[in-house]
Amino acid sequence: MRTLIYLFIGILLGITMFKSEAASWFRIYEMFKFESFHMYGIIGSALVTGIIVIKLIKIFKIKSLYGKRISFNPKEKSFSRYMFGGIIFGLGWALAGACPGPMFTLVGAGYFPIFIVIIASLFGTFLYGLLKKKLPH
Repeated sequence: MRTLIYLFIGILLGITMFKSEAASWFRIYEMFKFESFHMYGIIGSALVTGIIVIKLIKIFKIKSLYGKRISFNPKEKSFSRYMFGGIIFGLGWALAGACPGPMFTLVGAGYFPIFIVIIASLFGTFLYGLLKKKLPH
């Protein structure tokens, strides 16, 4: 039953991303050229929603679908690490015209050339795993 719930949520997210044009290469291009507020509005509303949901989880001690307590562990603060990672992520996003969520939305919408981007992102993730210990902390 949980698998069906996850599948339904994923389909709903994909439809929402596609209909809101969050998976649109043109909208992403506009965002990186600072020509439109559209994507900033979507990202900002997602950020505010996430903050509210996390606060509610903490206040009401909401459990996962598996009945386990949801905990949030503090991250290690490292300016250079996040700056370097953000630059790489942003460059990949700008070059591909999609970040990880919309990549799968585009597959569902029938834009199969995005598989090239998915394969490249999987390779990048694999490469990161190999080089993780050698990168700055």
